[in-house]
Amino acid sequence: MGANPTTAPIVLHPGDALSTRRRVLYVILLGALTALGPFTVDLYLPAFPALEEDFRTSAASIQLTLTGTMIGFALGQLVVGPLSDKVGRRVPLIVVTALHVVASAAAAIAPNLELLMLARVLMGAGAAAGGVVAAAIVRDLFGGRRLVVMLSRLALVSGVAPVVAPLIGSALLTVVPWRGIFVALAIYGVVMLTCAVAFLPETLPAARRAERGSTTVLQRYRSVLSDRVFIGVLIIGGMTFSGLFSYLSASSFLFQQTYGFDPQQYGLLFAINSVGVVIGVQTASRLAARFGPQWVMAFSTAVLVVAGSAILVCDALDVGIWGVMVPLFIFMTGCGFTFPCVQVLALDRHGKAAGTAQSLVGAVNFGVAGLVSPLVGLIAGDGGITPTTMASVMVGCGVIGVLALWLVVRPQTVERLAP
Repeated sequence: MGANPTTAPIVLHPGDALSTRRRVLYVILLGALTALGPFTVDLYLPAFPALEEDFRTSAASIQLTLTGTMIGFALGQLVVGPLSDKVGRRVPLIVVTALHVVASAAAAIAPNLELLMLARVLMGAGAAAGGVVAAAIVRDLFGGRRLVVMLSRLALVSGVAPVVAPLIGSALLTVVPWRGIFVALAIYGVVMLTCAVAFLPETLPAARRAERGSTTVLQRYRSVLSDRVFIGVLIIGGMTFSGLFSYLSASSFLFQQTYGFDPQQYGLLFAINSVGVVIGVQTASRLAARFGPQWVMAFSTAVLVVAGSAILVCDALDVGIWGVMVPLFIFMTGCGFTFPCVQVLALDRHGKAAGTAQSLVGAVNFGVAGLVSPLVGLIAGDGGITPTTMASVMVGCGVIGVLALWLVVRPQTVERLAP
């Protein structure tokens, strides 16, 4: 504390003592780890038509590889999160990221759709550690309003990465076949594995792993799942991601086949929508610290319903492509407002079980989205995917999110964030 303890800065959380330089390093590394999951899920979306042609199968079958990836990602988080609370953050991160590298290489050489599906499930499980451990490390180090700021940075990555990934995938397809996308993911995994070994210390010391009331997996799950607000937040997060992934899984067919976009134009659409996510996340982080994340979500969940409904109305009136793209941009902005608020409410209340809490958030987000997003293709059937079939699922997800906020979370009962 220096020569004069009375003038020393007050350190409420371990991260408060970090230098700005070290904090920036953590933001970069943890952000890159968080992005590994969304990139694993979405980088190959522009290749869906090529996969359909190469394997001589249906669009619905190709969409199932996306579902398998998200289910693997969800199940992997349910294992990695509690494990990181028990044995520390570093070991699960290193082991599971190594699995991702091996599975990515297997996907690159898969001779048929069945083996590609298996490799995608393992890739999802292998990418699970990044987001879970990154958020848990942030919660180990920070609390209160600084936690809002740090988690908003991760939420920005987790929100923008699914939108930017297809843009990068489109660019890769101009120089490599679809298998090259999985080679790129394997290289990304190797870089993250190296950085984790070299630069990320253990942030959960052994003494904290054995604190009373949080020593077993059952105790950690009981403490988290007995929290009404946490349950409501789980539902809101799952529905927001389901609406987002309904768009992501359908958009390749909708914009490339229905509207005639080429892969580069399709990627540009994602880049534009990523701006909406950035605006939402950055604005939400400031508003959440001032007014409370629950009140930000009161606004953002309503926006999801209104924007999705606007797509339905515009398609019914045959407005054209702008009647899809403008409300879609607003929908993505609403997602950006929601993402950081979900993480803040989930983790601020459960510091002792941060890994478990984040694993449940991630598992529900990607698991539910993996089950819901194929509904777009099922509703469309043989008639092909249209804006109405896509937006119908998006609106349904938004309505459930609104109901969860007001009936389960109940914003007026949530206490303000600590300093």
